[in-house]
Amino acid sequence: MPIHAYKGITPSIASGVFIEDSAVLYGDITLANDVSIWPLVAARGDVNHIHIGARSNIQDGTILHVTRKSPSLPDGFPLIIGEDVTVGHQCMLHGCTLGNRILVGMGSVVMDGVVVEDDVFIGAGSVVPPNKVLKSGYLYVGNPAKQARPLKPSESAFLTQSAQNYVALKDEYLAMLK
Repeated sequence: MPIHAYKGITPSIASGVFIEDSAVLYGDITLANDVSIWPLVAARGDVNHIHIGARSNIQDGTILHVTRKSPSLPDGFPLIIGEDVTVGHQCMLHGCTLGNRILVGMGSVVMDGVVVEDDVFIGAGSVVPPNKVLKSGYLYVGNPAKQARPLKPSESAFLTQSAQNYVALKDEYLAMLK
């Protein structure tokens, strides 16, 4: 398995988790039930911690990192990802907090101190600058990301469905490994 200790701290992995062999996870990382980590994900919980909530999926080529604690930033910025979150291919999440039922579109960058409330779509290729708050119930797009419009009911429903689709897919992968 591609998990490694850093300064004696090894990632904590709950039940039903799938981690693809080419992914790399170091240090203080917690993966809740039914999380999936896909090919070429790099996650470093070395200078702060990472938490990924139940049924969330981190897709191919995504980078997950944190910001260290310092005198000017006593808590630093950990990376907190809520439940039922879909992080698209080749995203970069750095020291931010994502709530529940979020879709981060492919190639997006979410920077230090950002807080994304529950039930949010971040459009592909968006850049969310440091310390921005994305309010619940909206689509955000662009560089820098701006609130585009309220989510449609079908989009809100898709947030949970997307996470469930990835739970089913990772279960297929786990079954193939037995």
